[in-house]
Amino acid sequence: MAKLRYYDASEKASAPVPKATSHTEFLRTGRIERRRQTPEQRRYLSYEEVAEKTGRKLTAAGEATHKRINSFHASIKFPNMIFHRTLAASPHLGYCHVTAATTRLARSKDVTWAFYFANFFSDLGDEAHFFDRIQAGYSRMYFAVAIEPGTEGGRMVVNRNVRGDGLIFRTQDPKVALKNVLMLGAREEALRRIIRGI
Repeated sequence: MAKLRYYDASEKASAPVPKATSHTEFLRTGRIERRRQTPEQRRYLSYEEVAEKTGRKLTAAGEATHKRINSFHASIKFPNMIFHRTLAASPHLGYCHVTAATTRLARSKDVTWAFYFANFFSDLGDEAHFFDRIQAGYSRMYFAVAIEPGTEGGRMVVNRNVRGDGLIFRTQDPKVALKNVLMLGAREEALRRIIRGI
């Protein structure tokens, strides 16, 4: 894969000197002159700068997501456990951990799970490559995985005994993701019926 280069699109190019007869230029050519940065005017960003900008956006989105989840009902409160990671080879792509909790899934004992979202869509892989077949288009992915303490230093790992791959849900729809997280947090059947009706 070719190494990506990033540039700062927020800096505007210096405004060209307006022509005295710009309206006749449009009538003559049919073109409207747009201000564009030439490659010489661009300020290219390092991977660290791109990762920092991506991280700020992911953290802000994580805070908003957590606030939205916790504002639904007084009995559903999740801890704020927001942190983000960016992909080393593509720092414009990343994911954010929003919260974690324990709940009882159907016909099983209590399961600890973590809720994430990513600014790309992919399949979940193994521990070495957590994301497989990344599709970096304009799609997003909201997902929850079952977790358990790992062998090394209390680090959490995916509990692959739950549903075969540890994946509790994965969706591109934020409304479906919100419903799924709220269903995992709802303790009473009456509240679950309300959430299903959303």
